[in-house]
Amino acid sequence: MRGARPIIVTALALGACAVGPNYHPAPTPSAAAGRFVAGDSIAVSVEALPDRWWQLYDDPALDALVTEALTANTDLRVATANLRRARAILSETRSQRLPTTGLSASASYLRSNGSSGGGGVGTTGSGNNGTAGTGSGGTGTGGAGTGGSTTGGGSSSGVTGGGYQGPFYSAGLDVSYELDLYGRVKRDIEASRADVAAQVAQRDSTRTSVAAETARAYADACSAALQIAVAQKSLQLQQTTYQLTENLASAGRGTPLDTSRARAQYEQVRATLPPFLGQRRNALFRLSVLTGHPPEVAAPAAAACTAPPQLRHPVPTGDGTALLKRRPDIRQADRQLAAATARIGVATASLYPRISLGGSVGTSAISLGGLTSDNGFRFNVGPLLSWTFPNITVARARIRQARASNEAALATFDGAVLNALRETETALSDLAAELDRQAALRATRDFSAEAARIVNLRYGAGAENFLAVLDAQRTLATAEAALAQSQAALVGDQVTVFKALGGGWEKAPEPEVPAG
Repeated sequence: MRGARPIIVTALALGACAVGPNYHPAPTPSAAAGRFVAGDSIAVSVEALPDRWWQLYDDPALDALVTEALTANTDLRVATANLRRARAILSETRSQRLPTTGLSASASYLRSNGSSGGGGVGTTGSGNNGTAGTGSGGTGTGGAGTGGSTTGGGSSSGVTGGGYQGPFYSAGLDVSYELDLYGRVKRDIEASRADVAAQVAQRDSTRTSVAAETARAYADACSAALQIAVAQKSLQLQQTTYQLTENLASAGRGTPLDTSRARAQYEQVRATLPPFLGQRRNALFRLSVLTGHPPEVAAPAAAACTAPPQLRHPVPTGDGTALLKRRPDIRQADRQLAAATARIGVATASLYPRISLGGSVGTSAISLGGLTSDNGFRFNVGPLLSWTFPNITVARARIRQARASNEAALATFDGAVLNALRETETALSDLAAELDRQAALRATRDFSAEAARIVNLRYGAGAENFLAVLDAQRTLATAEAALAQSQAALVGDQVTVFKALGGGWEKAPEPEVPAG
């Protein structure tokens, strides 16, 4: 062992090295460091996005639903299970730094005719001190080597003479430790660590989506309820108008044409109700599934909601630098790039020899009591070298594969950065456009309401015909429906902005795993 000490010291020193490139973070585009371009057209805040952005709506029902979704959503359960799997793989990869051990024990019935040299049945096969020989130079039956110089019978625990038939027992312990001279194990562990971090980011990305889609489903259910209320109000107005025209026709002041027109407008407004009812049911179904319930189990708070939540503060967007640090998909792409870089080193290490230190101890005998005898004891210790040289075609091909995967991971990272900026700019642009549209629709609704009021007064005074009344009412109903639809779209655009900003994962609770 004294001669092996310098080899071990040298191996440990070399083990600190690792072939292959080291990971360096990809450069961030300079354009991502400033404010968002689309944010200049609307009132936004440069403050950082809060961890729980949905609380900006100050709606307890929304807070409770998002919290429930973050603990019970099935997609989050899948992401959490994938994270546990990645951590288990990391644990397995780390075990390469530990010695590999194996215990063996066997009991068999042996028959030997002794024809291989006229000697006895050896018990170890190591060829040392006569414990493995079957005659002079014969082959041992229980070990790894060939017989030595001991003559048949010798001092082995086998049976001498013409052979042996009977039980045969053996037991042993094997130990092997790979010297990580070129960093293969080190790079493999680096890659597994990066895989775990990428799975953490994937789960965070799922949390972001779950929070946003829950808020969107809740807002859609509330917006549909508002649109239903607007349609019912218009329907009630049209019903009153229709009854009025019937009364006037009965009194001789109206015509059947007026009655038919009033009834047609009434039916037209009534036809808008079923789509809104369907939208509300669909939103409640989505919300139930997002929170881990069957579709028919509607959330009571969402079912009772009558108007979409209102954001009473400017949207806090921060800047591009904060966005890239916060978005989980960018972090995931970064960790995937780190893993791909480390696997280049794993592939490169296959160009060099793998050296392991190993040893084994064991014993064998023809009886259980003989297992403790010195005659059946054996051991060996020494290095093992494994090298595919000179045929390194496979190793070179794997290196090229790893480098190509690294290039793809780098392109994926660059694409994730650009996509994050595009999504945020697009969401802010859509939000600005909807705010402008809603302002115009609100003015349209107000002027239409005033026009309808004036026409009704003039019709009551006999200064206008009934067609003008119907037209004014139709215009008002259309304006109110468009405004309600805009209010629904505005909340959806706000949620899209928050989702693009990548918030909602920072302080999320752990998903609950059902028992069983």
